[in-house]
Amino acid sequence: MSSSEIRHPVWLTPNLQGMGWMLITTVLIVMMHTMIKFLAAQGLHPFEIGFFRTFFGFPVVAILFWKYGRGILKTDQIKGHGIRSIGHVTAMMMFFLGLTTTQLATANSLAFTAPLFATVLAVLILGETIRWRRWVALAVGFAGALVIIRPGIIEVETGPLLVLGSSAIWGVILIVIKSLGRRDATPTIVVYMVMFMTPLSLIPALFVWSWPTFDQYMVLLLMGVMGTTGHLTLTQALRIGDAGVVMPVDFFKLIWAAGFGFMLFGEFPDLFTWLGGFMIFSSATYVALRERALARARSKASKDV
Repeated sequence: MSSSEIRHPVWLTPNLQGMGWMLITTVLIVMMHTMIKFLAAQGLHPFEIGFFRTFFGFPVVAILFWKYGRGILKTDQIKGHGIRSIGHVTAMMMFFLGLTTTQLATANSLAFTAPLFATVLAVLILGETIRWRRWVALAVGFAGALVIIRPGIIEVETGPLLVLGSSAIWGVILIVIKSLGRRDATPTIVVYMVMFMTPLSLIPALFVWSWPTFDQYMVLLLMGVMGTTGHLTLTQALRIGDAGVVMPVDFFKLIWAAGFGFMLFGEFPDLFTWLGGFMIFSSATYVALRERALARARSKASKDV
């Protein structure tokens, strides 16, 4: 029996491993969102929370340096990492600010729109071509966002709009990350993310700075480690598992968010949040699966030539 068989029993297929990593990712991300809302309720400004979110990602970076050495910094895409970090900080600050006045379930539902924005932006910026099926899926997804916000029916609050704006910016970042991933490994991307985003996020935080208490520092530390680890587990899930099996697990974010929101903040998502969240999630999942299938077809065609 080889060491790989000891580590991975026969029944633990790559798809099951991918689903497990994705499930861990959903828990980590929603717990991070819960901590953000908790800290904001205690008086810490979202900008300061955003700074500590990146700063306390350094323990994960230290582990990556220990495992891979200084060679992890080797890249010829410094400009790309810088652009990604600026956009990521902007999206993160908008999301954290919006999250403080938005239900956890609503925020996580609207966050599902990021891949939809990425697809539209790929058409506008990169000139990619998509056919009617994906256009229909995109329309359903954005309609889901309207179901949640319901402009003209209820008063549109600033929080959900900030979350939606954050998702639009994150859509751009997804395209940049995809480009970076063609030549840089995931650990390299994560290391530069933390190294660049920490000083960038400190700038807005200084304008609203107040020193956290010891207990708040502990929550901030845990939040930072969870957020950075979540990026790694998400990448691992998509690397070893088929997207068609792994992506549906992401819907658990909405379930965890509804549970944590109810238990800790007395939030109770309405029917429109569940309906809109399902529409957005289904649309994003279809678009992701369709793009992956087309990419495989193109790859196969190029090999046959």
